[in-house]
Amino acid sequence: MPRSLVIGNGNILVGYESSFSVRDLYWPHVGDANQTMGNVCRTGVWVDGQFAWFGDADWEREIGYQPGGLVAKARLTNRRLGVVLELRDWVDMARDWFFRSLDVIALKSLNEVRVFFHYDWYLGGSDIGNTVLWEPRHHAIVAYKDSAYFLLGGEAAGRLGPDSWATGKKGADRAGTWVDAEDGSLGRNPIDQGSVDCVIEFDLGAIGESAQASLIHWVCMGPSLHQVTHFGQDLIRERGAQSYLNRTQRYWEVWSDKGHETRSLIERELGPAAHELYRQCVLISRAHCDRGGGVIAATDYDITKFARDTYSYVWPRDGALVANALDRAGHEDVTRRFFEFCRSCLTPDGFLLHKYTPAGVPGSSWHPWIDAQGGRVLPIQEDETGLVLWALWEHFQLHRNLDFVADLYSSLVLPAGRWLAAYTDPKTGLPLPSWDLWEERWGVHAFTVGAVWAGLGAAAKFAQLFADPDLEALAGSAQSRLKEAADLHLYRPELGRFARRLTVEADGSLGVDPVIDSAIYGLWRFGMLAPDEPRLKATMVAIGAELGNRAAAAGVARYSNDYYFQVEHDLALAPGNPWFICTMWMGQWYAAVARGAADLDPVRATIQWVLDHQMPGGVLSEQVDPHTGAPLSVSPLTWSQAEFVVTVDDFLKASRSLRARGPKPPPT
Repeated sequence: MPRSLVIGNGNILVGYESSFSVRDLYWPHVGDANQTMGNVCRTGVWVDGQFAWFGDADWEREIGYQPGGLVAKARLTNRRLGVVLELRDWVDMARDWFFRSLDVIALKSLNEVRVFFHYDWYLGGSDIGNTVLWEPRHHAIVAYKDSAYFLLGGEAAGRLGPDSWATGKKGADRAGTWVDAEDGSLGRNPIDQGSVDCVIEFDLGAIGESAQASLIHWVCMGPSLHQVTHFGQDLIRERGAQSYLNRTQRYWEVWSDKGHETRSLIERELGPAAHELYRQCVLISRAHCDRGGGVIAATDYDITKFARDTYSYVWPRDGALVANALDRAGHEDVTRRFFEFCRSCLTPDGFLLHKYTPAGVPGSSWHPWIDAQGGRVLPIQEDETGLVLWALWEHFQLHRNLDFVADLYSSLVLPAGRWLAAYTDPKTGLPLPSWDLWEERWGVHAFTVGAVWAGLGAAAKFAQLFADPDLEALAGSAQSRLKEAADLHLYRPELGRFARRLTVEADGSLGVDPVIDSAIYGLWRFGMLAPDEPRLKATMVAIGAELGNRAAAAGVARYSNDYYFQVEHDLALAPGNPWFICTMWMGQWYAAVARGAADLDPVRATIQWVLDHQMPGGVLSEQVDPHTGAPLSVSPLTWSQAEFVVTVDDFLKASRSLRARGPKPPPT
């Protein structure tokens, strides 16, 4: 089930499904060590002998975010139980504490109300060797393994801590302790170990009709018992949970309003809904940025059911594009850490690998180290190295932080620039083969060519900035040769457009991949070709015509006959599932070629399409069903959120430029 909301602070990320049940609990890194392994952590209510979990069918649900902040909210109504629940969940801005505030409003007089919070523990990503126990001194449940401790506490009706609890084993023939909650009474087993879960209970007593009762529940996370008690719950009790909500909400409101485009400008040009989604896209992107600098592609653990792996890695390409979006929105504080992360990951030869864990070590990969003939090849996507340099130059252009880029010059720009210049086929002038951005094909790709050209250009500009004539000449010459080679080889008159890929055949000749692909847009996106260059324009028009979804959901596919989560096999109707990023790429191109106000209408339509297909709270998935528009694959995808920020920014720049030009003169 796609995640409908996420909250976090750079160390913690909490993911919710549409029922407002917690599914993911990452700590101490965003994207690394999912302490629940994506399993449902149930929340339930017992009222006068009747029970319901949040995931049950008889709830009416409204979920989203409080305006301008990473504070999740929900209003859940259960008429059978006679209750309305209003919840606010947040992760403190600075401390590793997760809070759940809950108000119960009675639709009728209720004699006894009890609220249950369940946690399905896989500490450190495993259900082996976990412990859960009742800690009487702090009146809380503690779960721990190694140096990971979680204190489950709270307050209700002026009383500290849960009123009851259950700890026990799960798995095999045991459903887990959550079953114990359904009769409204918990067993109070003081400790258990191994594959365990736990439930805590808060008793709210009788609630009169239209009256309400409240509770606050918290999870303190830390490397020791002392950290989650003395520096956790004790501090919360001293200052009060409300103070941590106030400061967290205020922090995110101020942080998310930092962008150079004002609320009034976006609302005037595109409407309040577009501004709200823009702001939430910035916030959701930020939630996927680990404090160590990694930008995580997605944290939706359900994708493991498809591939037995997650998206919880740092792809340098995705990270560079997200960093560029955050830079455009004014957030250089976050993006600086990403570039430092990339410096730490750079190989001694000067290139970046496929993907990395949030800790900065190589992640799992399916790119082989040998080619079909058994020769050694680099298991890389070369665009990832090129785009990090491109994004760093864009970062400098926006923020002019000279000391920061000076520190990165010799350790990142210089080795990566030299490597990009050297990783070239001397026969063609094109980059040597690598994997494409979709991680599916080996060859020389249009997107990669555009990204490498941009990376070489960034290296040359940095070299000029720091008076390094050797690198400036090396990178500048390689960039010029690459542009000439792309003109000669990538444009295919027989297709009437640019090809997405060239393959190097056994005899050294170049084979042409004729399949049309949205990613060809990379030839103009990073500056190599003008967006209105006739050959490029013909290519983009073909992408829009051939990859546009003709089923009800509209949108644009990745490429023709895209297999990934494929829903519709009639390619005339749906060449592939619509992807948010591919749909927005077309909108960005329309903004780039606009010559009059009416030319911006397709960009407005693209932005409206995204608004129509967002999930509650502004969450954007990777793809959508071509018929229903329902989210597919991971959600949220950080790259999708970032491309909306870029699309809005491109629209505003184009609109401003057109106004500056003034109206076209009347025809003579």
